Amino acid sequence: MVASTKPSPALPSPSHPMANPGYGKRLAGDEDPHADPDFAHLSPRDAEIAVFIDHLDDGHAMGHKVLAAEHPRYGQQATRSSLTRITEAGHLRWIKEHITVEDNTMRWVTRTYWSRTCRSAEWWAEFARQRNGRIVPGDLRPGLARTDEPELPEPEPQPESGTDPESSAPYLTLAAIREAEPRMRLSEADCRSLAALAEEWLTRGATPQDITRAVTDGLPATVNNPGGLARNRLENRMPPKKAKIRQKAAPRRARVTRAVMACMSCDADERTTEIRGGMCPDCRAEYEAAVAAEEAGLLDAGYVPDTFLAAPDAVYEVVDVPRRAAEVRAAAGLPPRTGHAL
Repeated sequence: MVASTKPSPALPSPSHPMANPGYGKRLAGDEDPHADPDFAHLSPRDAEIAVFIDHLDDGHAMGHKVLAAEHPRYGQQATRSSLTRITEAGHLRWIKEHITVEDNTMRWVTRTYWSRTCRSAEWWAEFARQRNGRIVPGDLRPGLARTDEPELPEPEPQPESGTDPESSAPYLTLAAIREAEPRMRLSEADCRSLAALAEEWLTRGATPQDITRAVTDGLPATVNNPGGLARNRLENRMPPKKAKIRQKAAPRRARVTRAVMACMSCDADERTTEIRGGMCPDCRAEYEAAVAAEEAGLLDAGYVPDTFLAAPDAVYEVVDVPRRAAEVRAAAGLPPRTGHAL
């Protein structure tokens, strides 16, 4: 591993927020272990943000605002522009998946897929194509689309019904007390009348031995009414009810019925526009105009403005972002985007 003179990049904190279930970071798969050269082809800032993203767990939020809030060195503008270049390099793609749940409900979900290895546009296109037909949990939990069946909780055993009371466990438990303690000679009528109490004991987790001890421990020398004494003890020494464990409903299964590439900036997708390098033509034009302005010296490539740096206590001027974007496009000689004209 080659030593580097660059400052160590910031890594995510354990408190990095999770995205809503089913969204957030997802690994594209088939990745090599972490290594220094992974992002050597990127600029220092882009590489630092790429390392930050690479160390996020599946399901962590991936929006540029969240990343900027969690990263100690860069603000929203810097993070957003770095995400664009990281996407251009082939590490990131946004893919819309059409999900059909087993109850026949349908929805579109935008997934954020990450690859530590640079991937070509053709590789990502094939990756999206392979999403079709995948079985996923209907509750859209974080993680890759899976084809395994969700495990169903085992039903609790139900008490037998329609059996002879004299062959039931509560009755037999009471009848056996005569042999364990001769002073408690319960009659057949006693066993029948006390069977409901003994059944409640068993339902609450007691064993037949627990019932026998409760009825026979510490008896007086002479017991004149075994049935009455047994009833009194079974009622007064009843164990507490077991806490009911709420079983989580099994997740509904769903199938990916279509997957299309989406723009990283505006969420437009292949159904309505061309997606190249993870961006639609309009967003790409704005990005290239900004790059051209930087290369022409209108922006100092080595200067990092305050708004590119994380400063939680700073108060910034509110900027009309759509209007400012339209001004940049006009300065570069580009036509206005639909709905964003000055």
